[in-house]
Amino acid sequence: MDLLSIKDPSFLKKLSNEELENLASEIRHFLIEKLSVTGGHIGPNLGVVELTIALHKAFDSPTDKILWDVGHQSYVHKILTGRASQFDTLRKYKGLCGFPKMIESPHDVWETGHSSTSLSGAMGMVIARDIKKENSHVIPVIGDGALTGGMALEALNHIGHEQKNMIVVLNDNEMSIAPNVGALHNVLGRLRTAGKYQWAKDELEAFLKKIPAVGGKIASTAERLKDSLKYLLVSGVLFEELGFTYLGPIDGHNYEELFENINYAKKTEGPVLLHVITKKGKGFEPAERDTVGTWHGTGPYKTETGDFLKPVNTAPAWSKLVSETVRELAREDERIVAITPAMPVGSKLEGFASEFPDRMFDVGIAEQHAATVAAGLATQGMKPFLAIYSTFLQRAYDQVVHDIARQNLNVFIGIDRAGLVGADGETHQGVFDIAFLRHLPNMVLMMPKDENEGRHMTYTAIQYNDGPIAMRFPRGNGLGVEIDEKMTALPIGSWEVLKEGKDAAILTFGTTIPMAMEAAALLEAKGYSVKVVNARFIKPLDETMLHDILNMNMPILTVEEAVLQGGFGSAVLEFAHDHHYHHAKVDRLGIPDHFIEHGSVDKLLEEINLTSEEIVKRMSRLAEKKQKRA
Repeated sequence: MDLLSIKDPSFLKKLSNEELENLASEIRHFLIEKLSVTGGHIGPNLGVVELTIALHKAFDSPTDKILWDVGHQSYVHKILTGRASQFDTLRKYKGLCGFPKMIESPHDVWETGHSSTSLSGAMGMVIARDIKKENSHVIPVIGDGALTGGMALEALNHIGHEQKNMIVVLNDNEMSIAPNVGALHNVLGRLRTAGKYQWAKDELEAFLKKIPAVGGKIASTAERLKDSLKYLLVSGVLFEELGFTYLGPIDGHNYEELFENINYAKKTEGPVLLHVITKKGKGFEPAERDTVGTWHGTGPYKTETGDFLKPVNTAPAWSKLVSETVRELAREDERIVAITPAMPVGSKLEGFASEFPDRMFDVGIAEQHAATVAAGLATQGMKPFLAIYSTFLQRAYDQVVHDIARQNLNVFIGIDRAGLVGADGETHQGVFDIAFLRHLPNMVLMMPKDENEGRHMTYTAIQYNDGPIAMRFPRGNGLGVEIDEKMTALPIGSWEVLKEGKDAAILTFGTTIPMAMEAAALLEAKGYSVKVVNARFIKPLDETMLHDILNMNMPILTVEEAVLQGGFGSAVLEFAHDHHYHHAKVDRLGIPDHFIEHGSVDKLLEEINLTSEEIVKRMSRLAEKKQKRA
């Protein structure tokens, strides 16, 4: 059929299973072709084609509310709800979002880009439904990886206790981004091989009812027999013990099984868990073969071979540079241990894991746990390296405050994907970490200007012994600069003058240094002498250099690829206030007070006026004011 003609899922009600199979094939072909150009989360979406079709046929969206946990598997949902024509713009500036988005469609009832939130959101919707006495279904779809998140387990506990009607779909493909780890994953593995537990239980119950009752003895024995069967068939039966009716395992690519169990679930009182087994990447051989998460989310690729179309950039990727530097240092220091919350591939820790398997720990999608494990290691004199994306560090905020900073423990936090990340959009932009780390006592926070300084900073962090230290670094590749053979520790709180000047000063760090240097050159041509400072330590500030600049009455422009509220510029303003520089001229340039959506980083920087042209404009005004005062 013509996928571009789909307006809403209602047409599915009339289709036979055979027609649904043809539709699934067409959707897979469509996704493989479109994502080969735009990139995106191909593996998760190819795995949920039949499941998504079955849910939209069996339920009435958006009256019935389908919530997609993480949301990176919602492309099929977007096609069935009338957005196929927009797939050429997927994850592009002003185009179709790669995650559910309420402003795109009334069928997107829950927005998410982080895992493990759907069950709690669904519980809120169920409570509201029952208070309003409405009659509808709420169906959160959560992956086996996301189920390991602490928030999801908290929600399961609450849902099982309240016994409200809800159908939880556990999409079990044995993967999150990387292969899943942990005891709960092992429980699900046993469930996958257990057969149809609910069917067997119902068959036994029907058989027992045919036995003439002899007093109450057989009745009580029957209940015990059912319980015994439960433990015989399914080791642990975690979900039933939590108060759910467990249905499964179900072949997530078989419509007959899906509809049989969905219809059973719709008639069942209380919370139901549908355990659906799917194949991540189904229908595209390179993605099906993937065992490490390479095809979870990709850039453009060749449909014929699966080869990725990578831009030519010989500079090292930031993630790899940092992880390989830690690995190099770990050869000389047995105290160094690496921890990641389910991102060994993204954080490029495969090399560390292969060389030091006993010192590498992937704790699953459990950022809070990862941070506190690092704290525990530090109490015992170890040197934990916590590799974590900026956007996921948000989820471990209390643990950084309470367990790491408050106890002044020597944890090295490698903040990956700091700054704008582009196509993944507002749920993934790494722009808040400065604001939520800078105000913490004992914390050191830094960002390198290039990969050579990044190696020196990594060495600095490993050598540091006086408490927590964090280094933020961007997504993508470095600048291709020459790398020093020997690493040296940088003095904590030291800045670096990149260009001398006397009329005004630009204070910046990391990714915004090139634009600052470009702006300074343009200003030089206009007759303004501008100092450019690599303010590589965001905390502590270089107080000696700041005093020198402020004592010269030199106007200051701070530039940062991070939120302005509570950011680096705010720190400079606080310094000027606290040291009574009441006539200081300080302007700030950074991320404004709203969430930044998806698109290329260059387009997003242009949209928010974080450019060399804006620096020139701001600095010209500041320098003119200084000249007028003089």
